[in-house]
Amino acid sequence: MQIPVFTVDAFTNRPFFGNPAAVCLLENDLDEDLHQKIAMEMNLSETAFIRKLHPGDDFTKSSCFGLRWFTPANEVPLCGHATLAAAAVLVHIQKNKNSVLTFVTLSGELRARQVEDHIVLDLPLYLTYPQVLQEVEELIKAAVGDMIVQDLRYSPDTKKLLVRLSDAYERSVLEELQVSAQRFLSAEKTGKVKGLILTLKGNSSGKCKGHDFYSRYFAPWYGVLEDPVTGSAHAVLSSYWSEQLGKKEMLDQIFKQHLAPSTAKNFPVFLQGEMLYDLC
Repeated sequence: MQIPVFTVDAFTNRPFFGNPAAVCLLENDLDEDLHQKIAMEMNLSETAFIRKLHPGDDFTKSSCFGLRWFTPANEVPLCGHATLAAAAVLVHIQKNKNSVLTFVTLSGELRARQVEDHIVLDLPLYLTYPQVLQEVEELIKAAVGDMIVQDLRYSPDTKKLLVRLSDAYERSVLEELQVSAQRFLSAEKTGKVKGLILTLKGNSSGKCKGHDFYSRYFAPWYGVLEDPVTGSAHAVLSSYWSEQLGKKEMLDQIFKQHLAPSTAKNFPVFLQGEMLYDLC
């Protein structure tokens, strides 16, 4: 059996920018262990597997598909940029003309809408709750050292810890912060954290005027030291900052090498190329 595999740079229209994901089109059922083996070999932060839900489904004409995401280490319940990549393959490669594509996932049904030349994702919003510092103090120390933490929240639905740094810090502090995410594995003692978000309130003046908040995301528990742009983290960030700022539409600046600013509205993609994975 041959499986078409596409490499897609999400959140950009330029090669080698954005956040890359692999996308596999499954004509038939795939053994469970092969999902993980393929993701390990692709060695990207996420590999998406699109599967047909019914025998008569067609990648070109159907509007609803199954979707799973795997990091090199394990399966994850939600991945935004790999969902965007999956939609892009169906739209741009398979020439699927449906205005709305629905994906059945571990996080429920997710929808991708074609809006002019962009794809808009409808992702869930996840609430956060105050987190006691003492419970995760060693992890915070490993992440930001002695920096001042203004707010600490936990999202039980996503198992993500949100660490908001003091508003007194400039964006360059977060951008230039040297983080050894591998240390998080031994520093996290509760067993409940699977992702760590560092975030900072945006600057209303200066060169980066217009960015409501800044962020970086780390998930060594899933084999991803730092994820350049992650929709699952923004499902938490959007909920938190919407409450904090009293806004429904926001712009984030994500700091990671080879990234341009992304919006929470229109998502461009760059399709790098295709390969065939031969399982015969």
